[in-house]
Amino acid sequence: MHIYPAIDLLNGRCVRLRQGDYSRETVFSDNPATVARQWVDQGADRLHVVDLDGAKSGRPVNGPVIRKIVEAARVPIQLGGGLRTDDDLAAAFDWGIRWAVLGTRALQSPEWVRAVADRYPDRIVLGLDAKDGFIATEGWLAVSRVKAVELAKLVADAPLAAIVYTDIATDGMMSGPNFDALAELQAAVRLPVIASGGISTLEHVARLVSTECYGCIIGRALYEGSLALKDVLSAARAE
Repeated sequence: MHIYPAIDLLNGRCVRLRQGDYSRETVFSDNPATVARQWVDQGADRLHVVDLDGAKSGRPVNGPVIRKIVEAARVPIQLGGGLRTDDDLAAAFDWGIRWAVLGTRALQSPEWVRAVADRYPDRIVLGLDAKDGFIATEGWLAVSRVKAVELAKLVADAPLAAIVYTDIATDGMMSGPNFDALAELQAAVRLPVIASGGISTLEHVARLVSTECYGCIIGRALYEGSLALKDVLSAARAE
């Protein structure tokens, strides 16, 4: 199983939010590029970056910081947050991003997601951020009436790289991912599924491995030290 240490960007800094609440931020570093390099030095072979400012504003905001992360890390990077147009995608890939995560625009226009997946095969990731099973958009500030699984089915035939599933209720809460929702999604589509939100123990990691989850994104647990990246990587790779 692939492990993605998370780097969330807000006002150019590395932060973590609780349940996607912008008023509940913890700042971990003023230098996200240094953080990226630290994770790579500890064994990470890929990273998950979110432009929180971009998710909220509807356009990429932290481009210069993301460029520095790419240059410092020198491993494949997955980026989400505010990527909603052809120009946004072109810019992100020009920064050196390997995979682009599409969330809000995927709900607005599944046809566009399929089109850009055809243009960039295996480089587009569907981001499903769900609250009580329903898709949340605009940096999690709005909740739709569309079920996450139903949106996944709409684009499952496109050459997507993966699906990132985030359960907002568990994100940043260190309580474990929503295993039931992940199982439902894995049963509904054949695309690789990456779990995000609440992963905070080696038991969580082992359980994800046992379900043949493609990958998982870990944030707060790594930053606060309740999980050591080397132990997570060993658990994920030993299986």
